[in-house]
Amino acid sequence: MTTRKLQQVIRSLPTSDGAGVKLRRSLGQAPGLRLDPFLMLDEFSSENADDYIAGFPEHPHRGFETVTYMLDGHMLHQDHLGNRGDLRSGGAQWMTAGRGIIHSEIPQQQSGRMRGFQLWINLPAREKMKPAAYRDVQPEEIPLVTIAGGGAVRVIAGALAAAGDSQEGVRGPIQGISTEPLFVDVRLPAGARFAQPLPAGHNAFVYPYEGQLGVGAGDQIRALAAHEAGVLSGGERVEVRAEDGAAAFLLLAARPLREPVVQYGPFVMNSRDEIEQAILDYQHGRLL
Repeated sequence: MTTRKLQQVIRSLPTSDGAGVKLRRSLGQAPGLRLDPFLMLDEFSSENADDYIAGFPEHPHRGFETVTYMLDGHMLHQDHLGNRGDLRSGGAQWMTAGRGIIHSEIPQQQSGRMRGFQLWINLPAREKMKPAAYRDVQPEEIPLVTIAGGGAVRVIAGALAAAGDSQEGVRGPIQGISTEPLFVDVRLPAGARFAQPLPAGHNAFVYPYEGQLGVGAGDQIRALAAHEAGVLSGGERVEVRAEDGAAAFLLLAARPLREPVVQYGPFVMNSRDEIEQAILDYQHGRLL
């Protein structure tokens, strides 16, 4: 079984989005820095309310899915479909924009830490115009699996199948997505290792948000620092070790679509004509 190597490192850059929310963007900071079908990964983390309090006022999307995973804090989602969801510490929100959704994400706290991630995942051409859908995932719905060496894994999407683990096959609450995503949050004490089989044809990356990782096996191990997206080579498994102290990271993998990507802000389609249609539909109230 071939262990994947660290093929590319994308350092996250400070930026802002919404109404001035400060964040760090790794994947998606430029069109050439995507990993099919992953379009973008943002990390937000601050104890200063000025960095997040204005949130993300009403805005549209079409053609992809957004996944918000909250480590700390409280955010309120509302959309044109009448959905209203509270995203709290440890919870997730999986939203399929499909043919169109208009929503807002507004912090429900005036102080304290807000920390989490938003991931954009592309939809295949045949699904870009399907009806929008939304799901809140409560913290208690996300399985927590202990692994050898004292680590722990939260399984948001896909299934955990860590080699040698008696709890193989633990499935997250998000299933049935056409890109077959794996989304896990791994916490490791110093020196502990984590290994996970991955489908050979799926693209994958690792994003440490605390500590430093060693990625790979044998003489192929490379260091990956916090707030860097580590794109993995092809292979059938990934192996990661916490270096120089405890570490926490996201592991994301999915089936690539291998389709053209044309993005204009919050719209992601397969052609320029489709983007122009999305803009017209939004301007004339036909996005929905």
